[in-house]
Amino acid sequence: MYLARVYVTLKPTVNDPQGRTVLGGLRSLGFSGAEDVRAGKYLEIRLSAGARAEAEAMVDEMCQRLLANPVIESYRYDVEEADG
Repeated sequence: MYLARVYVTLKPTVNDPQGRTVLGGLRSLGFSGAEDVRAGKYLEIRLSAGARAEAEAMVDEMCQRLLANPVIESYRYDVEEADG
């Protein structure tokens, strides 16, 4: 059993209205040091695989086919052995 932690973020050149809204909220709460916010997605996926390399290949394909839009998003992931 493996646990994958997947991080999906908008590419730097893509406008991020959610990030701008969060930034505005932070500033209105007095966090004037907040310079920029980029919003994204975080996913945890538990999966069965025979080896870590197989689990990583599965997660990479999941990202390419469903979890991230490669036109406007980037992704990265970590895979580790999971308990249970």
